[in-house]
Amino acid sequence: MDIDLFRRLCETPGIPGREERVRALIAKETKGLYDASSTDAMGSLIATRKPTRKAAKGAKPVRVMLAAHMDEIGFFVRHIDEQGCIWVNPAGGFDTRNLFASRVLVCTPKGDLKGVMNPGGKPIHISSEADRTKVPGVEEFFIDLGRDADEVKRLVEVGDFVVLDQPFLETPKKLVSKAIDNRLACFIAIEAVRKLAKRKNGHACEIVTAFTTQEEVGLRGAQTAAYAVKADIGVGLDVTLACDTPGVPDNQRVTKQGLGAGILIQDSSMISDAALVDEVVAIAKKHKIAYQKSILPRGGQDGAAIQRAGVGARCIAIVTGTRYIHTTTEMVDKGDLEATIDLLAEWLGSIA
Repeated sequence: MDIDLFRRLCETPGIPGREERVRALIAKETKGLYDASSTDAMGSLIATRKPTRKAAKGAKPVRVMLAAHMDEIGFFVRHIDEQGCIWVNPAGGFDTRNLFASRVLVCTPKGDLKGVMNPGGKPIHISSEADRTKVPGVEEFFIDLGRDADEVKRLVEVGDFVVLDQPFLETPKKLVSKAIDNRLACFIAIEAVRKLAKRKNGHACEIVTAFTTQEEVGLRGAQTAAYAVKADIGVGLDVTLACDTPGVPDNQRVTKQGLGAGILIQDSSMISDAALVDEVVAIAKKHKIAYQKSILPRGGQDGAAIQRAGVGARCIAIVTGTRYIHTTTEMVDKGDLEATIDLLAEWLGSIA
């Protein structure tokens, strides 16, 4: 696996509506991998790879749409006060317990500025117990750039965007970063198609990879992309919960790291097509690829938008269990990541 590409994808800033840096990186990395690519009105990168072998009995090639969203959760600057403190509005869902003492990057046309994020209120030495046990709302957090107010107002404007800022970490078995949700899916799509490109017998299906925008605020980019693509089969590529950690009952873990790729049966946005689930499971068994079935009680992914666009499409979601989702310490198992890439590549190669 190209871990350096995964790192660069995760570290590149791109919140809903401001995915252009991620899109540029993906376009550069996939040059020559696809036969055609374009950017749609929502900013999604639509890349098409034509079949490299004939479909069964000369039939029309099956069109498969892979959806991998480029955006990460973040903020837009909404106000700069007289002290130079920056107040923000969220783009995506945050658990504010994870925002205390965060380092952030304020992304502006003039350059990216490092700062810190904290909620308003008294520090521990002068606060009461009630103060310390209160969980603030996201609207109570502000950013301090450590600069004079005049300089902040000169450098930052309402509408600039903000991402959490933590370095990528690799351990012997895990990868840790911000924005694994969902640069992981972008990486999986690229690596799986790279594998297909090296296959001796190629692939009979037409593969349209939609690197989509604004998933974190309602599957918006995937919806418009799916209307244009008109796929026969849709695949939502995404992270899912791996709650195999202290404090979560075993029956609520969704997936367990180390058990392989995730084949989603149901989440709150869609139910995977049963026949497609059977196909993907059969491929996993045939090629001895580790897999686990999963159900996510709440949450959704881009496959739901493909399923319901136009006349609809048969859809499945292929996911990778990730710990600590929507934090700067999102963690994925290397073996699970590789299994997901292998499973997707083998399945796409098997479609007649």
